[in-house]
Amino acid sequence: MINSLVTGGAGFIGSHVVKHCLNQGHNVVALDDLSGGFEDHVPEGATFVKGSITDQDLLARLFEEHKFDYVYHLAAYAAEGLSHFIRRFNYTNNLIGSVNLINESVKHEVKCFVFTSSIAVYGPGQLPMTEDMTPTPEDPYGVAKYAVELDLKAAHEMFGLNYVIFRPHNVYGENQNIGDKYRNVIGIFINQIMQDKPMTIFGDGEQTRAFSYIDDVAMPISNCVNDPKVYNEVFNIGADKPYTINELVKVISTHMNVEPKVKHLQARKEVVHAYSDHSKAHKFFNASNPVDLNTGIEKMVNWAKEVGARQGQEFENIEIRKNLPEGWS
Repeated sequence: MINSLVTGGAGFIGSHVVKHCLNQGHNVVALDDLSGGFEDHVPEGATFVKGSITDQDLLARLFEEHKFDYVYHLAAYAAEGLSHFIRRFNYTNNLIGSVNLINESVKHEVKCFVFTSSIAVYGPGQLPMTEDMTPTPEDPYGVAKYAVELDLKAAHEMFGLNYVIFRPHNVYGENQNIGDKYRNVIGIFINQIMQDKPMTIFGDGEQTRAFSYIDDVAMPISNCVNDPKVYNEVFNIGADKPYTINELVKVISTHMNVEPKVKHLQARKEVVHAYSDHSKAHKFFNASNPVDLNTGIEKMVNWAKEVGARQGQEFENIEIRKNLPEGWS
């Protein structure tokens, strides 16, 4: 039996990775502190453990009990823009928690550590983003992700821990936390429409992103451990075609059967254009044609209508309020 740990297993991408690992016959432990996930998102057949990757004693017990072959690390607080204002929280959860996992993986001779990083590591002005570029992250979230990437490389060189690093971007689909107002613009827009509120856009809406449907990301992540040729490599993963936020508004409004209603907020400090090249992932994973935006939005809208609107949670421990974007205070 293959034993796998999926951190963030009750979260958005994590719950889908759990599903695909179960379909491959893995015995899966899904670890999540439920700060952004939901226990009912954990697929039947997985063992759910409520806890945090910052809890070293818990991790030590889990690794000792389950003898994990593979670790899929998807637990992170992924609010890139908010990370400027929650720096200590960001580094504690996204960096120190990751190091805790790497330590246990080395001690217990895990066969491969799969890490979900982010295109946030690249920073501005590098388009299209390719894996051979030197990352220059400009926000604490990207800094933490890149630090974990570097630590994994160091752990491989020192201890032989194999890893695969994925840099996904703007992932959307079923099980996304549409009540989170700090991240995931597609979920935010759908939730706002269901509450009869205008869709809020930071700036003029001409910033571009390539929106990636969940299965185009979760399936390669879960399958990668089966091919040693991808070990110790970094992959951009996700959709190829970028859209402006204004174009996204039109697509979502069409599938929600409403006339677009928009409220523009003051532009926030963020990368204006962000999309990456996926030639390397296509070569190694023989990825089929990705789900196009219209089809993916339709799938997500149908799911969202079933679960209904969700009330967003305020982040209660904002550490710095200076320059906090409009609507986040």
